[in-house]
Amino acid sequence: MSVIDDLRRIREEAQGAIDVAQDESALETLRVRYLGKKGSLALALRGMGQVPPSERPLVGQAVNEARDQVEALLAAAKSRLARAALEAELESTPLDVTLPGRRTALGHRHPLTRTLEDIVAIFQRLGFGVLEGPLIELDFYNFEALNFPKDHPARDMQDTFFVEPESLGALRGRQDVLLRTHTSPVQVRAMLSRRPPLRLIMPGTTFRCDSDPTHSPMFHQVEGLYVDQGVSFADLKGTLDAYAKAMFGDRPTRFRPSYFPFVEPGAEMDMACGVCGGSGQLPGGEPCRTCKASGWVEVMGAGMVHPNVFRACQVDAEKFTGFAFGFGVERIAMNRYGIDDLRLLFENDVRFLEQF
Repeated sequence: MSVIDDLRRIREEAQGAIDVAQDESALETLRVRYLGKKGSLALALRGMGQVPPSERPLVGQAVNEARDQVEALLAAAKSRLARAALEAELESTPLDVTLPGRRTALGHRHPLTRTLEDIVAIFQRLGFGVLEGPLIELDFYNFEALNFPKDHPARDMQDTFFVEPESLGALRGRQDVLLRTHTSPVQVRAMLSRRPPLRLIMPGTTFRCDSDPTHSPMFHQVEGLYVDQGVSFADLKGTLDAYAKAMFGDRPTRFRPSYFPFVEPGAEMDMACGVCGGSGQLPGGEPCRTCKASGWVEVMGAGMVHPNVFRACQVDAEKFTGFAFGFGVERIAMNRYGIDDLRLLFENDVRFLEQF
């Protein structure tokens, strides 16, 4: 039997098989059987070596025609199956367009995001600009320029995640590299790159080795800085009182002396606990663990910028004064929404988040 006879037989056989194929999977099997690298047409071509040279152009043309015909049969069969599937779908039970639709559950902003946006908006109304900085910091910006000398006990206040500097290029060997423990380094960068007057807040993510109902190893912080001539502690207290009233209404607040290396004098601002309402006890009579039964929750630290910080940042401490403050956004959200465990804000439990 000649090669041309083989090609005719293959074409007729393919047509019969394609005509009875019931789905696209069967068509793909037939395509591989007849057109694949090891298919029938390829096998037929192996006999080309026995064809006289004068007849090879005719045989080559016959091979091309056979391939084109099989491809056309496959395409027609695919269209036929698609048309049959559409007709079957149209003849099936029709869609009842009068049925009410299934409402899609819409998400919303995370309570931390909403709280941070509101904080930023309040301070912007008070005349503060917004500035952000890097999450990975040098020891100088995070500690030394903020009056945290090396080996000073004040560093124990902030358990720190240090970073191996091998992959940080030029930073290698210069000084310690760490995940910033607060957003105060942005204050240093601002004072080194700008001249007073400065009125800025610095929101961002910070990292410390903490984990309990009121602490998280990763949390969000907002730092504030106001530097100008004649800035006093009264300006600090008035600013923070205005912020507290805008954020919490008439909830009681108090200031008490406290120590922070980068301010002098320093203070902490407390607010009546949002979980127990300032009573120190839960409705069942149990002591409130959020405020440790005191009725008060610390919400921020603040104070007048220390002269050593001004000197490290090349600001004239004889001419300028300023105040700084910092607080955790999670603490504000806990007081705002009555949340008793800060870790709930990071667990992404939909049952918890749907309440907001």
